[in-house]
Amino acid sequence: MNSIEFADVIVVGGGSCGCVIAARLSENPDRSVLVLEAGPAFSGVSDVPAELRDASMLPIGPGSEWVGTYAAELTAAVTRTIARGRVLGGSGAVNGGYFVRATPRDFDDWPQSTWSFDQVLPFYVGSETDLDSTVLRRWHGSQGPMPVWRAPVQDRHPLTAAFVNSATNAGFGFEKDLNAPGAAAEGVGAVPSNIRNGTRVNAALAYLLPVIGRKNVRVQGNTTVASLIFNGDRVIGVDIVVDGVRTTVRSDTVIVSAGAVHTPALLLRSGIGRAEDAVALGIPVVADSPGVGRGFSDHPEVAVPVVMKRESSTVSPALEAVLHSGDVEIRPYTRRFDQLISGLTRGPHVFGVGLMRSSARGSITLRSTDPFESPDVRYHYLESEGDRRAMLDGIALARDLLASPSMTGEVDVPAMDDPLAGLGTSLHLSGSARMGPDSDPGSVLDDHCRVRGVEGVFVVDTSAFPVVPSRGPHATAIMFAERAAALMGVEPAK
Repeated sequence: MNSIEFADVIVVGGGSCGCVIAARLSENPDRSVLVLEAGPAFSGVSDVPAELRDASMLPIGPGSEWVGTYAAELTAAVTRTIARGRVLGGSGAVNGGYFVRATPRDFDDWPQSTWSFDQVLPFYVGSETDLDSTVLRRWHGSQGPMPVWRAPVQDRHPLTAAFVNSATNAGFGFEKDLNAPGAAAEGVGAVPSNIRNGTRVNAALAYLLPVIGRKNVRVQGNTTVASLIFNGDRVIGVDIVVDGVRTTVRSDTVIVSAGAVHTPALLLRSGIGRAEDAVALGIPVVADSPGVGRGFSDHPEVAVPVVMKRESSTVSPALEAVLHSGDVEIRPYTRRFDQLISGLTRGPHVFGVGLMRSSARGSITLRSTDPFESPDVRYHYLESEGDRRAMLDGIALARDLLASPSMTGEVDVPAMDDPLAGLGTSLHLSGSARMGPDSDPGSVLDDHCRVRGVEGVFVVDTSAFPVVPSRGPHATAIMFAERAAALMGVEPAK
């Protein structure tokens, strides 16, 4: 592998946002772009393995080469092992394909100077090709890289069909298009998914690999970025580790897109964070930014067990429809997780109840300066009475719907001694290096994704979101990277 000594732009992380922004910025042939991905990379679309394409499976099981894992404390009594994508395409290459947009209300917390809903809507539209002929075209794209598909009524898994009937019979409206700006806050609807003909189309497949032949863009896999390098407050490059060898790549523009856990960890290792924490670890302080790694948000999710009365031979994506009610999202998973994820021991079939507006705010701190040691991640889930009550109400609603006549032919609902025993997380972590106004001491970025206190460093991934959206963040991450690239200038040189 030939080393690169300089690039005009270094993108740290080849996940959803990194692939988008690298592809867009490399449209300028006079701008060299280097993507540094911690996991495996590919030389073209045809090199992407079948298991990353198969939308009916989640390739995240024990021993998977496509994920990295870390321990996370959800509550003082509950710790889980979290798996996130560690491969070109990121978690979008290994997830269930959920591609629901944030609601207009979600953007009330974003900087209105640049990120109001009216300003971001064109980037949602431009990023997609919606394959559903029944949606209103004014809200949807037909020429964007990401496909958007919904399971047709006649092809739905029997569990999905029964759940939709149960919800509508209970008085919930059916929402034809969950991605329309006017979609009802409450109701059941088909999940828009980034799937085409059974293929999970991640951002590497859609954006970066189709242009990998450009002479000015290069992707380097299996590369860990240890730290950013500064001359004063100006970034001048990155220290990387490849096959145990530490080297340097120079650049005066670094875009950090390493994901909402590893992005703040990299900033902290580079001396951008709470000054006293850096000093305690012997890290020279570059910028005292106390918000790095602090105040992140996510969606707590509780697994509600069911007992299947019959097995279906239908092979479907993990999730075809959801119900929104109040602040919860109820997710009727089509199969057991051991059927979706190879290598797991058999477990119960479950429905998920996600709390989509949680008051919990978590923290990410370094254990050491070792770039291969996972940081300390604490969620502080369900500490407020409001969150606990909302979650319990959501679980009760899910169990009522599961026990309805529409569902009794498919499932039985066992008793639950502790409704919260199945607490997990939706893996939607956001806001660990958030945008915000100058007046907010906890904000890390300005409204153009620039890291405050230094020059030449940007953050473009869900770390930058002021708060996790009330829908899963993948579609919003793609939009965000498109909008960020436009703010940085994507026009080809004249």
